[in-house]
Amino acid sequence: MFAESPIIRRKSTRIYVGNVPIGDGAPIAVQSMTNTPTTDVEATVAQIKRIQAVGGEIVRVSIPTMDAAEAFKHIRAQVDIPLVADIHFDYRIALKVAEYGVDCLRINPGNIGNEERIRSVVDCARDKNIPIRIGVNGGSLEKDLQEKYGEPTPEALVESAMRHVDILDRLNFDQFKVSVKASDVFLAVGAYRLLAQKIDQPLHLGITEAGGQRAGAVKSSVGLGMLLAEGIGDTIRISLAADPVEEIKVGFDILKSLRIRSRGINFIACPSCSRQEFDVIGTVNALEQRLEDILTPMDVSIIGCVVNGPGEAEVSDLGLTGARNMSGYYLDGVRQKERLANDDLVEQLEKRIRAKAAVLDEKNRIDVKNA
Repeated sequence: MFAESPIIRRKSTRIYVGNVPIGDGAPIAVQSMTNTPTTDVEATVAQIKRIQAVGGEIVRVSIPTMDAAEAFKHIRAQVDIPLVADIHFDYRIALKVAEYGVDCLRINPGNIGNEERIRSVVDCARDKNIPIRIGVNGGSLEKDLQEKYGEPTPEALVESAMRHVDILDRLNFDQFKVSVKASDVFLAVGAYRLLAQKIDQPLHLGITEAGGQRAGAVKSSVGLGMLLAEGIGDTIRISLAADPVEEIKVGFDILKSLRIRSRGINFIACPSCSRQEFDVIGTVNALEQRLEDILTPMDVSIIGCVVNGPGEAEVSDLGLTGARNMSGYYLDGVRQKERLANDDLVEQLEKRIRAKAAVLDEKNRIDVKNA
């Protein structure tokens, strides 16, 4: 029962990061970044696989040294998700990871050396069909822009971005996307709005250095939500001081709340009050943990009483309406004759949700086959 989003996406050109399409109406991709030492191949590979397991579609890996570049070669051989190499200053690292199969280069052309070095990287990217991400950050603006504007402003971030864009334009390279991140919500949003009017390339969204898991998720939801609701954005990363796995979860939750992408279960649950007939909070938390592996889009409403319960259940794939001892159970918006005992709701609901997911998966399979 996932409704179509009313959002009209900004038109942009299409690039590919590995096999993931970016821009030109492609699904907004959710990515994260490893925080393990890249030279620790085993730990980095393990983290990449955990990110991928929860739905991550692109992973960025920092490559600060040649040793890290050599480690990247072994990482690339052990994972199949598209990888972005984060590189600063040393153009030789970009050339090396391109040789080892990187899917995208995150560089700022203006800080990797003279024109000859920049051209060598761009020519290599063109030859190997590797896109580039220009990444501007409010905390690392060029000194002359800091002096010109006095402080980071949307105009300063965009001017910095356009310097790098102009270099790629001069070299006739258009396979790139751009980010203009800042830790301040209004600074980032203002910069992205300005940039969206200046270029046609895809935009990678993020509120950089957003904070810890709770505060960072809130700040990112506000900032990215403003932009996404305006149709701006083609890839996103939620920058949390937390496990990268949580970044992916929050990213998909943001897209799900705006009805941009449907992935996994959308739990509709009341905050609970004295009317609740069962432990709503405990039930929802347990189900979220148990059912993280389900990727099938579906709405599940879990409401603790009959005030709002029936209304929510009637527009959900599966719904529960609290009542004394035994609660009402809905399937596809229709109340079922059976009722579920309140002292065993988690087990009963998990079984029914998994069964419903299997039915939806089979329907989708048949629809695709017949399309």
